[in-house]
Amino acid sequence: MADSAMRAHLLFDLDGTLSDPSVGIARCINHGLQALGYEPRPEPSLHRYIGPPLDETFRALTGRDEVTHLADLVAAYRVRYAESGYAENTLYAGVPEALQALRQAGAVLGVVTSKRVDFAEQILELFGLRQHFAWVSGGEIGTPKWQQLRQLCEQGQVASSAVMIGDRDVDLQAAHRNSLRSAAVYWGFGSAEELQAEQPHHHCHAPADWLRLWPASASGL
Repeated sequence: MADSAMRAHLLFDLDGTLSDPSVGIARCINHGLQALGYEPRPEPSLHRYIGPPLDETFRALTGRDEVTHLADLVAAYRVRYAESGYAENTLYAGVPEALQALRQAGAVLGVVTSKRVDFAEQILELFGLRQHFAWVSGGEIGTPKWQQLRQLCEQGQVASSAVMIGDRDVDLQAAHRNSLRSAAVYWGFGSAEELQAEQPHHHCHAPADWLRLWPASASGL
């Protein structure tokens, strides 16, 4: 079991919650498609796929379900992502200040993302955010986020009172399937209808709203 000091109170999705990766992800999806002979898609049409695991994205885009074919698409995506895609990313305003305030108030923070862990670490380092998180959990192809979060709970890395914070229904579903509280953020890539359908416990319209999720936090930003 993890030391109690490392049991995260607040769990953050990455894409669409801490940063806007839409340019890089759309270009890398098209790179993956073209590498295997598919036509590229208009970049704005690909923003809806930000959040869920990559194999699910390519399954939806190609209509193919073969594990090896999906793995090839993901591998091609990751070639470009590793070279330049991860840096085609912008930080949402107010995120650093909110994370700093939570840390100062004593909250332990973690990242739970479907993105591969080394890419997640790169992005957090790029923006100078890595210091705020006790740990970072990255996803594996074929493992939905609720299972990823369940493993973290079983390993003792997540407090029983923790809140999962994210911009897509998969984030909220992961919380609920593990008996955790959830917080929807409305500046990412999930629509209000998508998020509200999951009946989140909390609603965040700016990063400063995260301070309300931690009882020991200061009065606010």
